Amino acid sequence: MSSTRLTLRGITARPVVLKLKRPVIAKIATITEWPMILIDLLTEEGIVGRAYLEPYVVKSMRYLVPALNDLGALLKGRIVAPVELFDAARKSLHFVGYEGLSLIAASGLDMAAWDALAKAADLPLCVLLGGSVGAVKSYNSNGLWLREPAALAAEAKELRDEGGFTALKLRMGRPRVSDDLAALDAVRKALGDEIELMVDFNQGLDLSDALRRCHAIDDSGLAWIEEPILYDNLDGYAKLAAELKTPLQIGENFYGPREMHKAIQRSACDLVMPDFMRIGGVTGWMRAAAIAGGAGVPMSTHLYPEVAAHVMRVTETAHWLEWQDWANPILKTPYQIKGGLLHIPDAPGLGLEWDEDAVRHHLV
Repeated sequence: MSSTRLTLRGITARPVVLKLKRPVIAKIATITEWPMILIDLLTEEGIVGRAYLEPYVVKSMRYLVPALNDLGALLKGRIVAPVELFDAARKSLHFVGYEGLSLIAASGLDMAAWDALAKAADLPLCVLLGGSVGAVKSYNSNGLWLREPAALAAEAKELRDEGGFTALKLRMGRPRVSDDLAALDAVRKALGDEIELMVDFNQGLDLSDALRRCHAIDDSGLAWIEEPILYDNLDGYAKLAAELKTPLQIGENFYGPREMHKAIQRSACDLVMPDFMRIGGVTGWMRAAAIAGGAGVPMSTHLYPEVAAHVMRVTETAHWLEWQDWANPILKTPYQIKGGLLHIPDAPGLGLEWDEDAVRHHLV
């Protein structure tokens, strides 16, 4: 194990836009183009830490790329100690708030710093964090958006067979409850009962509609019901969690571990699934994992499957990894899915390398 001490030289952030193979069609938005910010954390010792951000909205990159470049200039010359860099980045943005774009930029820096540190130690990140290289239980979240039942049935089979998956996520929030029930029925008939299904409303309902619709699917044997109402309505979530038999899943919009702690304390959910760009990267995840572990709450991931796989190997209440291959077109060696398991490569850091030809093609 190497003891190389790294010194931050700068950050290069590059915006790219990819076309989604299966467009996101949710109640709150339709997304055909997927923005990504590729982050290279440069060190004086020549080691490069890599990570990416997926900020949903192409325009948001106009603000996040300069923020990342500013953090690189601010922290130039500092030792690459991810926890210290994360805290310094957040404190530098204290007066504009610890949430929103501030935390997203700090999270991107954090993930790249952890990658660099693991590379300097010549260890996969999961090993540096105290775990081992292995496989992580995953569900396919690449499709099953708000399409007609016949199309969903065919797509469900495709998604299952993409990696031998035993679980898929289905989106709901169509104009009528009967439309959602028809979609669920079509997928069930196509796959049989051996496949687990998660349902996601993408925050598309008000509380009244959520109560009605969630009760309508409460006896459907679902793995969970995800985000039926706006993410910050914890009172509403507490009411839903108290009434429903199906586990209630929230968390991709927790801005930092304290927000997750509030939700758990208020019994606003049964399950949590933080997003890495909002929870605080690897540092934020590990802090949140301790909270979930102490409360005995199962913890799943949202997006960023490469980072997710490593931290799930050291998360006490690890539940499901959300698999989406949206970053694959710009990765030199994408992670492999077999038998519904995401396999971590035995390589230093996160094992992320950019396909520079693809990057040049998709740069904006």
